[in-house]
Amino acid sequence: MQDHPVITVGIADDQELVRAGFSLVIDSQPDLHVVGMAADGEQAVELVQQQQPDIMLMDVRMPNMDGIAATERISAISETTRVIMLTTFDLDEYVMAAISAGASGFLLKDTEPETLLASIRTVYQGNAIIAPTATKRLIEHMNQGTMNPDVARTALEQTQPASQHQQSPITQSTQSSMSSSTPYYTDPELELLTDREREVLVEIAHGLSNQEIADQLYIGLPTVKTHVAHILQKIHARDRVQAVVFAYENHLV
Repeated sequence: MQDHPVITVGIADDQELVRAGFSLVIDSQPDLHVVGMAADGEQAVELVQQQQPDIMLMDVRMPNMDGIAATERISAISETTRVIMLTTFDLDEYVMAAISAGASGFLLKDTEPETLLASIRTVYQGNAIIAPTATKRLIEHMNQGTMNPDVARTALEQTQPASQHQQSPITQSTQSSMSSSTPYYTDPELELLTDREREVLVEIAHGLSNQEIADQLYIGLPTVKTHVAHILQKIHARDRVQAVVFAYENHLV
């Protein structure tokens, strides 16, 4: 007897062999089921409109409409489908752009099958995941002020990574502001957080789980879950990944 609902999954990738491989792995699980596959971003959006899968595995580079643009469309039309971005190369620019587009996860295609399956279940439960290497590099770029979502769009349009030696005006101005005495700009939502909620947000940004936050701040687990829910609501974050981005953009860590 099935104790849990079956998690429906859509797959978008321009390589048929990749789609077939992911499908075999996913359908081997009793609690997971592939409901459709797409060869480009436009088909991915149509799949979501027709099937409303719980999870959409989305390749970054695809013809007609890339995965990041498709994710933006899906985020706008569906409140239930969550997107996990998949790519063959760990490009910093894509991580930030994927999060900004509304993705709840970012994994490399060479991820172990067990990790992929666990990630699907994790995202379905309302959490978020990013490949460990991507998380580390994302945080480093945020600390250095060198990450700009627009760079990713430019890189994607040119089908190659943006040059490390070229910076957009936005990136340059960001770095200049960091070295000046001008106070950092902060989002108005930051003022809505209580002192305790800020403490919890900082620990989220450090990568701690709810239980670890409870232990760190000497509060109960239910209290942490309540704080996390309030934080996401107040800063208009879809999940913990976007909360991490918010914390770094507002220099809480």
